[in-house]
Amino acid sequence: MNDLQEMKQLAFELEEDPDKVLPYINIDKGSIEALPEYLNHRGFKHVALIADQHTWKAAGKKIATILEQGGYEVAPVQITPNTNGQVLADEPSIVQVLVETPPRVDVLLAIGSGTIHDITRFCSSKMGAPFISVPTAASVDGFTSKGAPLILRGFKQTIQTVSPIAVFADIDILKEAPLEMTAAGFGDMIAKMTSLLDWKISHWVNDEPYNETAANLTRRSLYNCVDHVNEIAKADEEGIRILIKALIESGLVMLLLDFSRPASGGEHHLSHYWEMDLLKKGAPQVLHGAKVGVATAILIQLYQFYAEDESVFGAHTPRIAEEISRLPDYVDVLDWLQLTGGAQVPSDLGIDSALVHESLNKAFTIRDRCTGLYLINQAKTEDLSISWRSDHEL
Repeated sequence: MNDLQEMKQLAFELEEDPDKVLPYINIDKGSIEALPEYLNHRGFKHVALIADQHTWKAAGKKIATILEQGGYEVAPVQITPNTNGQVLADEPSIVQVLVETPPRVDVLLAIGSGTIHDITRFCSSKMGAPFISVPTAASVDGFTSKGAPLILRGFKQTIQTVSPIAVFADIDILKEAPLEMTAAGFGDMIAKMTSLLDWKISHWVNDEPYNETAANLTRRSLYNCVDHVNEIAKADEEGIRILIKALIESGLVMLLLDFSRPASGGEHHLSHYWEMDLLKKGAPQVLHGAKVGVATAILIQLYQFYAEDESVFGAHTPRIAEEISRLPDYVDVLDWLQLTGGAQVPSDLGIDSALVHESLNKAFTIRDRCTGLYLINQAKTEDLSISWRSDHEL
């Protein structure tokens, strides 16, 4: 990846050895064909392929053939879906991978999108075997992160585990992914608008660590997607390359910082609150990027409403208001989401207005993290649903 040099510079700034912390990155057409050479270079012979029924068809079967023809011992692990026909990063999926992966495996390949990666990175950490990322959709920015958001006893928890040693992002595979997954990837990038703002707010208000280089790299990746939304909406080779590169860059920044601040703020808290409600109801889960994209539009409107409220931001109001003024109008965000074919409002995701209003008042409690949403809730005594309005039907 051409911009890996800038990631190395960030690593040096953070006093990290980039050769030790940054994975090998291969973003190209047909990149999975290079897997045997890489495995040989690393001295790996026994490979577990972690996939689900969909990602096995999309890439797993072909990868198994490529590796078997190269003389590698391949152990496929196809995770069983739940009663909703979905694979979740929960106890049954984790146990299945731990049980079905051979004990002498050298490396695990995560073949899928976010959920498969979360399961694999956790199991990789527990088994002491490295893993390689093979995305099958440009749907999330967590491919290279250490954090594994897991559902344990029905609650969402992020466990710090390990990052992949390599990423093979095959454009030929990614451009064949369902359009809703590509739209979710764009939504995950859009979420950086409020997460970057929340990070700066927390730095000013709560004296949390802030790194300008990391913020600028994430911001550049974000607006590269916005500037090329038409190409991404087509989901062709150029659009997919732009999107997956941005998602990987965002993930690398989080990896180097060893925290998710640039890419996860109040919009993620809303998303997690909605997700846990769906879990309680036993309802099908919704794509992460779709949720945070919708939540970002909501937060932008909320932040713009309170931008100059000194009871919320206190002495920091002028500079926070200036930062908020740089955000696009929430209607523009909705238009971008619509252009990519993604959800625009909660009702598109099956989330009703009552849950949205509840989450605006309670989601800030999910993480011990200072955000604009947290500060608004601390300052206001009335229900936020009174203040928050939308021209779009929930």
